[in-house]
Amino acid sequence: MTPAARTTPAAPATAATAATTARPRHRIAALAYPGMAPFELAIVIEVFGLERPELDVGAWYTVEVCAVEPGEHPAVGGITVAVPHGLDRLSGADTVIIPGWPVHQPVPEALSAAVREAHQRGSRVVSICSGAFVLAAAGLLDGRRAATHWQYAERLARGYPAVDVDHEVLYVDDGDVLTSAGSAAGIDLCLHLIRRDHGAAVANQVARRLVVPAHRDGGQSQYVERPVAVSDDARIHDVIAWLERSLTEPVSLAALARRAHLSERHFTRRFREVTGQSPVEWLLARRVDRSLELLERGDQSIDEIAVVAGFANATTYRLHFRHRMNTTPSQYRRAFRR
Repeated sequence: MTPAARTTPAAPATAATAATTARPRHRIAALAYPGMAPFELAIVIEVFGLERPELDVGAWYTVEVCAVEPGEHPAVGGITVAVPHGLDRLSGADTVIIPGWPVHQPVPEALSAAVREAHQRGSRVVSICSGAFVLAAAGLLDGRRAATHWQYAERLARGYPAVDVDHEVLYVDDGDVLTSAGSAAGIDLCLHLIRRDHGAAVANQVARRLVVPAHRDGGQSQYVERPVAVSDDARIHDVIAWLERSLTEPVSLAALARRAHLSERHFTRRFREVTGQSPVEWLLARRVDRSLELLERGDQSIDEIAVVAGFANATTYRLHFRHRMNTTPSQYRRAFRR
């Protein structure tokens, strides 16, 4: 499938332009509807709709917003969303994304049919938050595990008993159908899509631009056990900045506490308040994240990657990788190696 025609001035052929024209843009169709809360749709546009020339990916995404009826639709907050396209755009999309849907409203049959037909024609179908209700109404979640916001999980399970609703995870990747939990988990899922399409290095670059964590795996609980701490503790942030630059260096809790000029006990408590994790948990997670790009792009052995990523040996690396990623380094490499 090719993107919509666009009139541009003629340019000399170069290796870069040849690479771009050889690979068409990945077309994303995102749903809008009257009365929607615009945050989930804005996630899609922010992550996929912005041009990102700094990324060496050949061809990026293009986003088209569509609705059951094109036109101007009121949204939460007193704004109006002008939607130029109808549901016909779903059939030509590589990926269809359904933002949060009002769970008390029935899903129009025209929308269910369009989503179902897009999937049958080969589109990847994605939901954010309560958008899972649209996928369920279309029959795409029957016999599958699916995620939605924990507040709506029981309602989804009651209304669609053929769906295996997982009310704890951030998102579920079932290949051609993906679902996420509450609104912010939509960011995690969108970054996961980029990781699938373009690799961890590109996903990490986009995450840095968004100023969000590069990776929270789908198996992570969507429940927040404590309020997010608001902290301007420069001592902890200075340690975090140093750790980011020194992920592979041997480090001890005592050394980190000395760097922050705190006792080990006080440092550990303050670090957890700021990050939600202990210093050890945070460091292991970042080292696993560092290894993803090495698995995708390099020819190093698992033993070599373990050392480069900062682990003492491959056994320890595999243990922590499986804990964080729910798979092994070798399986991840087979799935994502470029």
